[in-house]
Amino acid sequence: MSNPLAPGSLAGKRVLVTGSSRGIGADTVAYFAEAGARVAINYRNKEARALKLQAQLSERGAEAIIVGADLTDPESVRAMFARIQDDFGGLDILVLNASGGMEADLGEGYALRLNRDAQVSVLDAALPLLAPGSRVVFVTSHQAHFVRTTTTMPEYEAVALSKRAGEDALRERIPELEARGIGFVVVSGDMIEGTITATLLNRLNPGAIEGRRQQAGRLYSVAEFAAEVALAAVEPVPAGHTRLVGDISTFGGV
Repeated sequence: MSNPLAPGSLAGKRVLVTGSSRGIGADTVAYFAEAGARVAINYRNKEARALKLQAQLSERGAEAIIVGADLTDPESVRAMFARIQDDFGGLDILVLNASGGMEADLGEGYALRLNRDAQVSVLDAALPLLAPGSRVVFVTSHQAHFVRTTTTMPEYEAVALSKRAGEDALRERIPELEARGIGFVVVSGDMIEGTITATLLNRLNPGAIEGRRQQAGRLYSVAEFAAEVALAAVEPVPAGHTRLVGDISTFGGV
């Protein structure tokens, strides 16, 4: 897919996308880099993927650094932002893309620690680097955004509830962010073809993705959804705006 951002439109801007060594995060960070931004690629344990993406972007003339961090570890988060401060001197765009909770080996309560608590702690650690005019983007799913009014698959319910809790906790910070001149938007999408979450859901509930595809008419690809995330970081919208990507006809409420 072609880049939705104009060449050079983000020249001089500094961007961090959490969970960006692969998938939606990787495509999003690539769109920013190709538009001229200096980008930080964050990963938890996929350093090789992060290094490969960094090399690809560098070959295209972009400035990219990699910053490993476990977002559920406050010390690791502090170290990540210290590195970004040293290298970039601040941030203009923070995309809170990293999420999870379906992994079987990360312990009980991991979904809430990552999808709620870590999102807030990352924002807190980023605030000293975010100047007036900067923007924070939170990435979620329709299944999470609408979970209080539309039942989701049992296999995904705990993750959906934790992501909605994270969105709510971040929305509570909007008045503070506005006072600082920092924008905040949410991007919510339907199931995305080819993501880890979709793969795990389909493994636990065979046919789930095909069923949702038929219900919605079509599902977005990783590259298509990443383009919507990139646009949400720059489009002129009010604080708290939600960019709804894909079919929402089967979801009710807010």
